[in-house]
Amino acid sequence: MKRILSVLLSLTFLMIFSAAAYAETTLEKINRTGVLTIGTRTGVTGFAFINNQKEWVGFSIDLVEQAIAPEISKKLGKPVKVEKKESTPPTRISLLTSNTVDLVAESMTDTRARRETVDFSLTYFVTGAQFLVKKGSAIRGVQDIGGKRIAVLKGSTSARIIGEKYANAQLVEFPDQPAAFQALVQGKVDAYTSDGTYLAGLIGKAPNRDDWVIAGDFYTYEPYGMAMRKNESDFRALVNNGLMGAIESGKYFELYEKWFGSKGEVPYPLTPENKRFLILQVVPK
Repeated sequence: MKRILSVLLSLTFLMIFSAAAYAETTLEKINRTGVLTIGTRTGVTGFAFINNQKEWVGFSIDLVEQAIAPEISKKLGKPVKVEKKESTPPTRISLLTSNTVDLVAESMTDTRARRETVDFSLTYFVTGAQFLVKKGSAIRGVQDIGGKRIAVLKGSTSARIIGEKYANAQLVEFPDQPAAFQALVQGKVDAYTSDGTYLAGLIGKAPNRDDWVIAGDFYTYEPYGMAMRKNESDFRALVNNGLMGAIESGKYFELYEKWFGSKGEVPYPLTPENKRFLILQVVPK
């Protein structure tokens, strides 16, 4: 009996080891299905959101569809369709690690802590955290938040940094931007802190834009990257090649102007410093 159990355990171990050894890579999955599945947001105006026509649009989605998917399609020699699933700060890493999505393409900050679980593309957007407050608020920057009720998105880098460095602030966590902003409108919190692009987008959509201001300088550095499963160098190279190609050809800057230019969904001018930083990431062919 012991011998039979030993054989069965050995066979089970062998099957598990074999399955792990021959686990399907992201590129193999895309080649088999013809689909690149991305995790992205539904309510971050400019980056990824559902518009009035019920279309899923935005800067990060355009970059995937017009720069990254064509690069993957070229490599595989077949058309690649982009499918979208909703991701949020609390769910986006688990969506990757569970193989539900292949790429997280939204406003996700590349951090050392997150790199322990996922890999990132090159940086494709740079911003920083600030505060959205009612005009006339006493909060003019991070130095004024002591004892104040500060809305944050659960799982965001802003939530972590405020919690670690400004413990005298009262953090109030929300699952998404609309809920956080609604709490601010209703006076349940004193400020909402998030990346400057998020806040500019909220003001752009607010019915009374003049009632709101963005307060303070950046108190964080937020380099956005596209996240993917770890240790898939072939797939990561294609994502980076797509982004570098878009920067090099000027397509990136056309899309930036479309979404963040003076007539874009969220006016957020590209600084000369950030443009230079983006260009310097493009390695020679």
